[in-house]
Amino acid sequence: QVQLVESGGGLVQAGGSLRLSCAASGRTFYAMGWFRQAPGKERDFVAAIERSSSILYYADSVKGRFTTSRDNAKNTVYLQMNSLKPEDTAVYYCAAFTSTYYKGRSPNYWGQGTQVTVSS
Repeated sequence: QVQLVESGGGLVQAGGSLRLSCAASGRTFYAMGWFRQAPGKERDFVAAIERSSSILYYADSVKGRFTTSRDNAKNTVYLQMNSLKPEDTAVYYCAAFTSTYYKGRSPNYWGQGTQVTVSS
């Protein structure tokens, strides 16, 4: 059975940093990534990374501030979030893809989500 378990969310002041982790079990994935959903808004793409780690994708709103990486030996993907802003407040969801990622593609699996709150 496939499971994606996120950790690392919390409350941080604007300008601070947080690191999210997502451990996958049950199978390996070609691509993994992150989405987020703020209250009253749709779930939006944040970042994705291919298995080789050589191909990365980021939403324009987080470029230069967020970095995604993965450890294939641990079947884990990370999201390092720096220079956080109040508008980054959302539930962050880990996502996994059974084949290559492309813009607009929906994940095959979702994690349960972890809350990130950035205070001003």
